[in-house]
Amino acid sequence: MGISRRKFLKAAAAAGGAGLVGKSKLASGVEHFTGYPDRLGVLTDITRCVGCRTCEAACNEINKLPPPKIRFEDQSVFEKTRRTDEQTYTVVNRYPNPKPGEPPIYVKHQCRHCDEPACASACLVAAFTKTPEGPVTYNKGVCVGCRYCMTACPFYVPAYEYNDPFSPEIKKCTMCYDTRVSKGKIPACVEACPMEAMTFGKRSDLLRVARKRIIEHPDRYVDHIYGEHEVGGTCWLYISGVPFEQIGFPMDLGTKPYPELTRGFLSMVPGVLVIWPALLGGFYMFTQHREQMGEEEDEIPERKED
Repeated sequence: MGISRRKFLKAAAAAGGAGLVGKSKLASGVEHFTGYPDRLGVLTDITRCVGCRTCEAACNEINKLPPPKIRFEDQSVFEKTRRTDEQTYTVVNRYPNPKPGEPPIYVKHQCRHCDEPACASACLVAAFTKTPEGPVTYNKGVCVGCRYCMTACPFYVPAYEYNDPFSPEIKKCTMCYDTRVSKGKIPACVEACPMEAMTFGKRSDLLRVARKRIIEHPDRYVDHIYGEHEVGGTCWLYISGVPFEQIGFPMDLGTKPYPELTRGFLSMVPGVLVIWPALLGGFYMFTQHREQMGEEEDEIPERKED
């Protein structure tokens, strides 16, 4: 079976980073990584979402993001399909219900926290980390702004903050890892949802909950847990009352992790194609460090002679 241009570009980006970094298990060519055994995740039951956008408001507050252009109470936001960006880590979109007479369907989107994230493998400087707890985190202190993660992500999640080109920073959901999950709390969006459309817990437990609902209510759910196998598995899972392709979910991603698709890539391309970006990134970090040191020296007051 052939590979689409979209998949090839993402695979190439993931391969470039994986061949250069070599710092983490996920980017070093370890085969058949099946995910950390006790990793956490979120199960979203799309049939329970009513589009209140309370999750968006909670995400905005916990991450100290700018006020939204359209108030959270304003339903006009659903007139067009939105994507996450540098000022919005999660979005809720509305889709027409294919079942006659049924209400519209609302779907929350954010980082899926892949078991073997393509963003981490594509990153030249290991700015992304798949934590044993499940969330994929980001270290802005080492990011060089190459944006390979944006190309590699199968869900188009990482967003680049263009406002300050001298301090490159990627923005995305981290499942509230630093502010809540690492402290034993649940993600802000999960806690805020008034409909209990989201469930937080161990991924293995969430899969059992999802299967139980599907088996017990076959007339309510389609027999598919989105994220169980897509791109090797994700920590953000979904169950739905209609086929996922009818509500904007990509269905051509396959079940293999993207880094696994690219492990032989480096042997087929000239080394300069992947080494040159790393050299540029290293040069950028060096010059940025020099500029920072210069600024610190300027701030030191001159010593007056006696």
